[in-house]
Amino acid sequence: MRKLETHRWTREAYDRMAEHGIFAPGERVELIEGEIVTMTPQGTGHAVGIQLAHEALRKAFGQAFHIRPQLPLALDLRSEPDPDIAVVRGAPRDFLESHPTPPATVLLVEVAASTLDYDRHTKGSLYARAGIPEFWLVNLVERQIEVCRDPRPAPGAPFGWEYADVQILLPGASVLPIEAAAPVLVDDLLP
Repeated sequence: MRKLETHRWTREAYDRMAEHGIFAPGERVELIEGEIVTMTPQGTGHAVGIQLAHEALRKAFGQAFHIRPQLPLALDLRSEPDPDIAVVRGAPRDFLESHPTPPATVLLVEVAASTLDYDRHTKGSLYARAGIPEFWLVNLVERQIEVCRDPRPAPGAPFGWEYADVQILLPGASVLPIEAAAPVLVDDLLP
């Protein structure tokens, strides 16, 4: 019996599909390890969480960084996710020719309720493999922030990488992002 193979897309092919209108207007998709993944619809808590994180991180990082809500990130040749928030060095016009890459990215944030396990394990492993120094999971179910740092190889993880340092922060706590000028209150991130 012959095993069927799936086609893995490159970022280049994926971007061409988007440019040529292959995806329906408003259709939310992202490229993860060569597969085009349909993103789940946003609930109101998720949408508010993204807005809160955007505002809190804009204040914490200042002018030397750009806060990008739900915009593409060029992780590698086969992955172009749209993290809920990406904090990158520079200004919006620095990315006229291409999406930000891992060296420009200092923090990624995913806000999750129904996609909690996927964001924690799959996307977390993908971000660690790319060398993103810091990944936050705004856990709407348990009302906590999972601060993940120090990417390292982990053979059992979905993409062979994970974050070695994971801290669970509850309301009332604060966290200083690695490259930020000011701390962020957990309460400011939770709807």
